Amino acid sequence: MTINLVAGSAAFLAYASMYAFRKPFTAATFEGMHLAGVDYKVWLVIAQVMGYMLSKVRGITWIAEIQRQRRARTLAGLIGFSWLALLGFALVPAPWNIPFLFLNGLPLGMVWGVIFGYLEGRRGTELMGACMCASFIVGSGVVKSVGTWLMVSCHVSEFWMPFATGAAFVAPLCLATWILEHLPVPDAADIAARSVRIPMDAAARRAFLARFLPGIAMIVMAYVALTVTRDFRDNFAAEIWADLGRGGDASVFTETEVPIAIAVLIITAFTMAVRDNLRALMLNHALIFGGFAIAVFSTWLHRHGMIDPVGWVGFSGFGLYLAYVPYNATFFERMLATFRVTGNVGFMMYIADSGGYMGSVLVILVKEFGGMHLSWASFYADTVMTLSGIGMLITLVSALYFYEKARRAKVPVALPAAA
Repeated sequence: MTINLVAGSAAFLAYASMYAFRKPFTAATFEGMHLAGVDYKVWLVIAQVMGYMLSKVRGITWIAEIQRQRRARTLAGLIGFSWLALLGFALVPAPWNIPFLFLNGLPLGMVWGVIFGYLEGRRGTELMGACMCASFIVGSGVVKSVGTWLMVSCHVSEFWMPFATGAAFVAPLCLATWILEHLPVPDAADIAARSVRIPMDAAARRAFLARFLPGIAMIVMAYVALTVTRDFRDNFAAEIWADLGRGGDASVFTETEVPIAIAVLIITAFTMAVRDNLRALMLNHALIFGGFAIAVFSTWLHRHGMIDPVGWVGFSGFGLYLAYVPYNATFFERMLATFRVTGNVGFMMYIADSGGYMGSVLVILVKEFGGMHLSWASFYADTVMTLSGIGMLITLVSALYFYEKARRAKVPVALPAAA
């Protein structure tokens, strides 16, 4: 258990530090700045997400094939490139600095796969992965709070703030990477419980897709719905809070996110106690369905005046992350273990992620160029209700597909106990 907590904490710190190079600019509003009649910040978000999306597409094969001994220097190179792009963003005047946000996002999409490669294929992967995924929630909120503090209290400009925020997290990232590099490899009991995790060449990837294509298609559709909603909430949190009367408050970014992270971490980590992989895979489906349902229900309550804005943003965020974290921490881990697939989680995760961020770009474009005149908060509410409802339906069908496939394959249920 100790090694699980150490590894999980290091992964949390590493991925939270990555957010310091990706998300601080979203704490700024760049008020009054426009390009071609469109809000300047919208161009920045689109540019970064486009880079991030292309990174996810490249990662489908690149992460699947990466060797363990290359992870540390790869991580340093990815983060270093993105930090230099933030320096360019600060030095080049607007709007000519927009392409630097594209360059900033271009390497960052591969960071998840590099870090999770240290964790997968272990009996404690759920706990480690849940710790890492808590950084999705806490890291984004914390770095936006740091960015807001730098602008308000230290009078750092909106353009230099992202680079300065990244500088504060270089040392924690180095420490976390050193710890991850010194983790022991999965032992025999881990392999017996979860299957061997190795790089996947083109032939292995084709065979995997042929075996699970309908299920993968459903996973991608549900994950696109989820990513679009969660990413919109994250990228435009400052605008949503401004609509709700909490604009300019540095604490608001962590006020809702820390409780969400703790709750989701505990719930996800407890799936480690389920020894049977098929049952754990079904439990992951239940968590995803429940997360979508919580997001829909809290939004319905807010629309009917039965919950205040902080409660709505908090509970809808809890639901979205309750659905999002299993995909990033446990779902694919248990899927590989259930069907005894020799490969790695990164290949599947990057197929889903690339689709998710394509959808995220499209939704932002629709919001700005589709003739819609909704406020940020109203658009977020509509997105939650529509896409989470679709996600619930797809998740039910996905559960039936994987359960029936496992039944036909006569998947065994007696597996070694979790450590």
